[in-house]
Amino acid sequence: MEVSTTVGQNDLLIVGPGVLGRLVAEKWREEHPDSHIYGQTVTTDHHDELIKMGIKPSLTGTETSLRFPYVIFCAPPSRTPDYPGDVRQAALSWNGEGSFLFTSSSAPYDCNNNGDCDEDTPDVPIGRSSRTDVLLKAEKVVLEFGGCVVRLAGLYISFQQNRGAHIYWLEKGTSEIRPDHILNLIHYEDAASLSITILKKQLRGRIFLGCDNHPVSRQDVMDIVEKSGKFSKKFQGFTGTSDPLGKKLNNSRTREELGWEPKYKSFAHFLGVSD
Repeated sequence: MEVSTTVGQNDLLIVGPGVLGRLVAEKWREEHPDSHIYGQTVTTDHHDELIKMGIKPSLTGTETSLRFPYVIFCAPPSRTPDYPGDVRQAALSWNGEGSFLFTSSSAPYDCNNNGDCDEDTPDVPIGRSSRTDVLLKAEKVVLEFGGCVVRLAGLYISFQQNRGAHIYWLEKGTSEIRPDHILNLIHYEDAASLSITILKKQLRGRIFLGCDNHPVSRQDVMDIVEKSGKFSKKFQGFTGTSDPLGKKLNNSRTREELGWEPKYKSFAHFLGVSD
Protein backbone atom coordinates (compact mmCIF):
# COMPACT_ATOMS: atom_id res chain seq x y z
CA MET A 1 0.00 0.00 0.00
CA GLU A 2 1.38 3.40 -0.93
CA VAL A 3 2.02 5.79 1.90
CA SER A 4 1.06 9.37 1.19
CA THR A 5 3.81 11.94 1.60
CA THR A 6 1.33 14.55 2.82
CA VAL A 7 -0.84 14.39 5.91
CA GLY A 8 -4.47 15.50 6.08
CA GLN A 9 -5.97 17.48 8.94
CA ASN A 10 -7.88 14.46 10.29
CA ASP A 11 -5.28 11.77 9.64
CA LEU A 12 -4.66 9.38 12.54
CA LEU A 13 -1.64 7.32 13.60
CA ILE A 14 -2.41 4.31 15.80
CA VAL A 15 0.62 2.90 17.59
CA GLY A 16 -0.32 -0.67 18.44
CA PRO A 17 -3.41 -1.36 16.28
CA GLY A 18 -4.64 -4.43 18.17
CA VAL A 19 -8.23 -5.01 19.28
CA LEU A 20 -8.66 -1.52 20.75
CA GLY A 21 -6.68 0.27 18.04
CA ARG A 22 -8.69 -1.37 15.25
CA LEU A 23 -11.97 -0.38 16.87
CA VAL A 24 -10.67 3.18 17.15
CA ALA A 25 -9.79 3.05 13.43
CA GLU A 26 -13.25 1.78 12.53
CA LYS A 27 -15.04 4.48 14.52
CA TRP A 28 -12.63 7.21 13.35
CA ARG A 29 -13.30 6.33 9.72
CA GLU A 30 -17.06 6.54 10.30
CA GLU A 31 -16.61 10.12 11.53
CA HIS A 32 -13.80 11.11 9.14
CA PRO A 33 -14.34 9.10 5.92
CA ASP A 34 -11.74 11.10 3.99
CA SER A 35 -8.98 10.64 6.56
CA HIS A 36 -5.97 8.35 6.21
CA ILE A 37 -5.32 5.99 9.11
CA TYR A 38 -1.84 4.64 9.80
CA GLY A 39 -0.91 1.72 12.05
CA GLN A 40 2.50 1.19 13.61
CA THR A 41 3.45 -2.32 14.76
CA VAL A 42 6.53 -4.11 16.12
CA THR A 43 6.26 -6.95 13.54
CA THR A 44 4.79 -7.39 10.06
CA ASP A 45 2.65 -10.35 11.23
CA HIS A 46 -0.69 -8.57 10.83
CA HIS A 47 0.10 -6.06 8.10
CA ASP A 48 -2.07 -7.85 5.52
CA GLU A 49 -5.04 -7.69 7.91
CA LEU A 50 -4.45 -3.99 8.53
CA ILE A 51 -4.26 -3.25 4.80
CA LYS A 52 -7.62 -5.01 4.28
CA MET A 53 -9.07 -2.74 6.97
CA GLY A 54 -7.76 0.34 5.18
CA ILE A 55 -5.01 0.97 7.72
CA LYS A 56 -1.59 1.84 6.27
CA PRO A 57 0.92 -0.27 8.24
CA SER A 58 4.53 0.46 9.13
CA LEU A 59 7.11 -0.97 11.52
CA THR A 60 8.08 0.77 14.74
CA GLY A 61 11.41 2.48 14.21
CA THR A 62 10.93 3.01 10.46
CA GLU A 63 12.31 6.40 9.48
CA THR A 64 9.63 8.78 8.26
CA SER A 65 9.25 12.52 8.05
CA LEU A 66 5.47 12.31 8.51
CA ARG A 67 3.92 14.03 11.52
CA PHE A 68 0.27 13.46 12.34
CA PRO A 69 -2.41 15.71 13.87
CA TYR A 70 -3.95 12.78 15.77
CA VAL A 71 -1.91 10.05 17.45
CA ILE A 72 -3.15 7.33 19.80
CA PHE A 73 -0.80 4.94 21.57
CA CYS A 74 -2.50 1.59 22.34
CA ALA A 75 0.50 -0.76 22.52
CA PRO A 76 0.99 -2.74 25.76
CA PRO A 77 4.22 -2.53 27.79
CA SER A 78 4.83 -6.27 27.48
CA ARG A 79 6.40 -6.14 23.99
CA THR A 80 9.23 -3.67 24.65
CA PRO A 81 12.21 -3.12 26.99
CA ASP A 82 11.73 0.67 26.90
CA TYR A 83 8.06 1.55 27.09
CA PRO A 84 8.51 5.24 27.98
CA GLY A 85 11.00 5.49 25.09
CA ASP A 86 8.45 4.04 22.69
CA VAL A 87 5.85 6.51 23.92
CA ARG A 88 8.36 9.34 23.38
CA GLN A 89 8.89 8.17 19.79
CA ALA A 90 5.13 8.20 19.24
CA ALA A 91 4.93 11.70 20.70
CA LEU A 92 7.58 12.83 18.20
CA SER A 93 5.23 11.61 15.43
CA TRP A 94 2.60 14.11 16.61
CA ASN A 95 2.61 17.52 14.91
CA GLY A 96 1.17 19.30 17.96
CA GLU A 97 -2.25 19.93 16.41
CA GLY A 98 -5.32 17.75 17.06
CA SER A 99 -4.55 15.37 19.94
CA PHE A 100 -2.08 12.85 21.28
CA LEU A 101 -3.65 10.18 23.51
CA PHE A 102 -2.04 7.40 25.54
CA THR A 103 -4.21 4.48 26.68
CA SER A 104 -2.99 3.53 30.15
CA SER A 105 -4.37 1.37 32.93
CA SER A 106 -6.16 2.15 36.18
CA ALA A 107 -3.35 0.33 38.04
CA PRO A 108 -1.53 3.58 39.03
CA TYR A 109 -4.36 4.65 41.34
CA ASP A 110 -3.13 3.89 44.87
CA CYS A 111 -5.97 1.81 46.26
CA ASN A 112 -5.94 -1.94 47.00
CA ASN A 113 -8.48 -2.40 49.81
CA ASN A 114 -11.64 -2.59 47.64
CA GLY A 115 -12.15 1.09 48.47
CA ASP A 116 -13.56 3.93 46.38
CA CYS A 117 -11.33 5.44 43.70
CA ASP A 118 -11.83 8.25 41.19
CA GLU A 119 -9.84 10.69 39.07
CA ASP A 120 -8.53 12.45 42.22
CA THR A 121 -7.16 9.34 43.94
CA PRO A 122 -3.37 9.68 44.47
CA ASP A 123 -0.97 7.57 42.40
CA VAL A 124 1.14 4.67 43.61
CA PRO A 125 4.56 6.13 44.55
CA ILE A 126 7.37 5.49 42.06
CA GLY A 127 9.53 2.60 43.25
CA ARG A 128 6.80 0.50 44.89
CA SER A 129 5.88 -1.57 41.84
CA SER A 130 7.64 -2.13 38.52
CA ARG A 131 4.24 -2.54 36.84
CA THR A 132 2.98 0.88 37.87
CA ASP A 133 6.43 2.49 37.49
CA VAL A 134 6.50 1.77 33.76
CA LEU A 135 3.00 3.19 33.28
CA LEU A 136 3.63 6.31 35.34
CA LYS A 137 6.90 7.01 33.51
CA ALA A 138 5.14 6.60 30.14
CA GLU A 139 2.30 8.87 31.27
CA LYS A 140 4.84 11.50 32.37
CA VAL A 141 6.30 11.56 28.84
CA VAL A 142 2.82 12.03 27.35
CA LEU A 143 1.93 14.88 29.71
CA GLU A 144 5.26 16.62 29.09
CA PHE A 145 4.42 16.67 25.36
CA GLY A 146 0.96 18.10 26.09
CA GLY A 147 -0.82 14.85 25.33
CA CYS A 148 -3.64 13.25 27.31
CA VAL A 149 -3.95 9.94 29.14
CA VAL A 150 -6.99 7.71 29.52
CA ARG A 151 -6.65 5.14 32.28
CA LEU A 152 -8.77 2.16 31.31
CA ALA A 153 -10.34 -0.45 33.56
CA GLY A 154 -10.29 -4.14 32.60
CA LEU A 155 -11.17 -4.57 28.93
CA TYR A 156 -13.51 -7.25 27.60
CA ILE A 157 -15.27 -8.02 24.32
CA SER A 158 -17.77 -10.51 22.86
CA PHE A 159 -17.32 -14.11 23.98
CA GLN A 160 -16.69 -15.18 20.37
CA GLN A 161 -13.46 -13.15 20.41
CA ASN A 162 -12.17 -14.62 23.68
CA ARG A 163 -11.04 -11.41 25.32
CA GLY A 164 -11.47 -10.73 29.01
CA ALA A 165 -10.62 -12.11 32.46
CA HIS A 166 -13.79 -14.22 32.50
CA ILE A 167 -12.59 -16.16 29.45
CA TYR A 168 -9.23 -16.85 31.10
CA TRP A 169 -10.87 -18.11 34.29
CA LEU A 170 -13.32 -20.29 32.35
CA GLU A 171 -10.42 -21.90 30.49
CA LYS A 172 -8.58 -22.61 33.77
CA GLY A 173 -11.65 -23.99 35.58
CA THR A 174 -10.30 -22.92 38.98
CA SER A 175 -8.07 -20.03 40.01
CA GLU A 176 -5.88 -19.61 43.10
CA ILE A 177 -6.95 -16.01 43.73
CA ARG A 178 -9.54 -14.59 46.10
CA PRO A 179 -13.17 -14.27 44.93
CA ASP A 180 -13.91 -10.99 46.75
CA HIS A 181 -11.32 -8.87 44.87
CA ILE A 182 -13.22 -5.99 43.25
CA LEU A 183 -12.77 -5.58 39.48
CA ASN A 184 -13.61 -2.71 37.19
CA LEU A 185 -14.54 -3.23 33.57
CA ILE A 186 -15.10 -1.44 30.29
CA HIS A 187 -16.11 -2.95 26.96
CA TYR A 188 -13.55 -2.53 24.16
CA GLU A 189 -16.13 -0.62 22.08
CA ASP A 190 -16.70 1.82 24.94
CA ALA A 191 -12.96 2.25 25.45
CA ALA A 192 -12.71 3.10 21.74
CA SER A 193 -15.60 5.59 21.83
CA LEU A 194 -14.15 7.25 24.94
CA SER A 195 -10.73 7.50 23.28
CA ILE A 196 -12.22 9.13 20.20
CA THR A 197 -14.21 11.56 22.34
CA ILE A 198 -10.97 12.66 24.03
CA LEU A 199 -9.11 12.92 20.70
CA LYS A 200 -11.82 15.13 19.22
CA LYS A 201 -11.83 17.49 22.23
CA GLN A 202 -8.21 18.44 21.45
CA LEU A 203 -7.36 18.82 25.13
CA ARG A 204 -3.86 19.14 26.58
CA GLY A 205 -2.14 17.53 29.55
CA ARG A 206 -5.16 15.78 31.09
CA ILE A 207 -5.75 12.36 32.68
CA PHE A 208 -9.17 10.73 32.26
CA LEU A 209 -10.62 7.49 33.60
CA GLY A 210 -12.50 4.85 31.58
CA CYS A 211 -14.78 2.39 33.40
CA ASP A 212 -18.45 1.38 33.46
CA ASN A 213 -19.08 2.55 37.07
CA HIS A 214 -20.28 -0.94 38.01
CA PRO A 215 -17.49 -2.50 40.10
CA VAL A 216 -17.93 -6.25 40.57
CA SER A 217 -16.11 -8.91 42.53
CA ARG A 218 -14.40 -11.74 40.67
CA GLN A 219 -17.11 -14.04 41.99
CA ASP A 220 -19.80 -11.67 40.70
CA VAL A 221 -18.23 -11.82 37.23
CA MET A 222 -18.31 -15.60 37.10
CA ASP A 223 -21.84 -15.71 38.55
CA ILE A 224 -22.96 -13.40 35.72
CA VAL A 225 -21.19 -15.63 33.19
CA GLU A 226 -22.98 -18.69 34.59
CA LYS A 227 -26.36 -16.92 34.71
CA SER A 228 -26.03 -15.74 31.10
CA GLY A 229 -26.10 -19.29 29.71
CA LYS A 230 -23.82 -18.17 26.88
CA PHE A 231 -20.81 -20.31 27.81
CA SER A 232 -20.57 -24.10 27.65
CA LYS A 233 -17.68 -24.40 30.12
CA LYS A 234 -18.32 -24.30 33.85
CA PHE A 235 -16.14 -22.43 36.31
CA GLN A 236 -15.36 -24.36 39.49
CA GLY A 237 -14.27 -21.53 41.74
CA PHE A 238 -11.64 -19.25 43.26
CA THR A 239 -9.51 -20.71 46.04
CA GLY A 240 -7.31 -17.81 47.17
CA THR A 241 -7.66 -16.05 50.52
CA SER A 242 -4.68 -13.73 50.99
CA ASP A 243 -3.86 -11.99 47.67
CA PRO A 244 -4.50 -8.22 47.37
CA LEU A 245 -7.93 -6.65 47.09
CA GLY A 246 -8.94 -4.23 44.34
CA LYS A 247 -10.66 -0.85 44.03
CA LYS A 248 -14.08 0.58 43.12
CA LEU A 249 -13.60 2.98 40.22
CA ASN A 250 -15.95 5.87 39.50
CA ASN A 251 -15.43 8.12 36.47
CA SER A 252 -18.43 10.43 36.85
CA ARG A 253 -16.21 13.49 36.43
CA THR A 254 -14.74 12.19 33.16
CA ARG A 255 -18.27 11.50 31.87
CA GLU A 256 -19.57 14.91 32.85
CA GLU A 257 -16.66 16.83 31.38
CA LEU A 258 -16.58 14.92 28.10
CA GLY A 259 -20.30 14.31 27.68
CA TRP A 260 -19.60 10.58 27.28
CA GLU A 261 -21.59 7.53 28.33
CA PRO A 262 -20.80 3.85 27.67
CA LYS A 263 -22.94 1.75 25.34
CA TYR A 264 -22.62 -1.19 27.74
CA LYS A 265 -23.65 0.06 31.19
CA SER A 266 -22.23 -3.00 32.96
CA PHE A 267 -20.83 -6.46 32.32
CA ALA A 268 -24.23 -7.90 33.27
CA HIS A 269 -25.97 -5.58 30.78
CA PHE A 270 -23.56 -6.73 28.06
CA LEU A 271 -24.39 -10.42 28.71
CA GLY A 272 -28.15 -9.73 28.96
CA VAL A 273 -28.33 -10.50 32.68
CA SER A 274 -30.24 -8.17 35.02
CA ASP A 275 -28.02 -6.48 37.61
